[in-house]
Amino acid sequence: MTRRNHWALPRFSLRFVHVWRRNRLVWRKLAIPSMLGNLADPLLYMFGLGYGLGRMLEDVGGMSYIGFLAAGIVCSSTMMSASFEAMYSAFSRMHVQKTWDALLNAPLTLDDVVLGELVWAASKSFLSGSAVLVVAAALGLVPSPVALAVVPLIFLTGLAFAALGLIMTALSPSYDFFMYYFTLCVTPMMLLCGVFFPLDQLPAAAQTAAWLLPLTHAVALARPLVAGDIPAAWLLHVAVLAAYAAAGFHIALALTRRRLLT
Repeated sequence: MTRRNHWALPRFSLRFVHVWRRNRLVWRKLAIPSMLGNLADPLLYMFGLGYGLGRMLEDVGGMSYIGFLAAGIVCSSTMMSASFEAMYSAFSRMHVQKTWDALLNAPLTLDDVVLGELVWAASKSFLSGSAVLVVAAALGLVPSPVALAVVPLIFLTGLAFAALGLIMTALSPSYDFFMYYFTLCVTPMMLLCGVFFPLDQLPAAAQTAAWLLPLTHAVALARPLVAGDIPAAWLLHVAVLAAYAAAGFHIALALTRRRLLT
């Protein structure tokens, strides 16, 4: 495949569903420990910081601190789950287990395989983010049915971070490479994008940088929705997340084509 063809537009087909279904069938065997692992960290953050630090704060942005934190944790949990699945698990299937090679011997294209991995990673992260939302609702932190709009937001957020994760997978020579992404990208987003404290507490330059990151837009949508309000500039936030998902997928597919088809 030539360099120009690497960047050709994706050729979508419904055959990607078979890749998604294959991953789901494998995941079902370890579904319970997988879900517990994905939920442990976000719930520890929510309960530990929400109740511990929350007792020292009257309110944050007009919300109780645990309610403020819960909305951020829904998004950060989605980010972490999508990133792990799109990197560690997808890399295992692509490079270590050679599952992708076997799939490409079926009537599937590489575009189908990468799209299937994208949607699967977003689906798995959807379960993680939704579970945190359900826990928040059970604790009485979701006062309005408007919060149901967070459900499609979780999936869109998962698509955005799954696409970014697949870029790393296409570039990665080994599992160790992923630590650079988590250290240089994921951890800063956790700290700078409004998960734990309002963005307006940051210096102006840091606020500007934060608005360039996808997690900021996910949190900016989720927090007012959880509180029962309609987010300001919601269309812009949705457009940014959709752009990250679409552009990230195109880049990931081009890099994967270059890696596997040349």
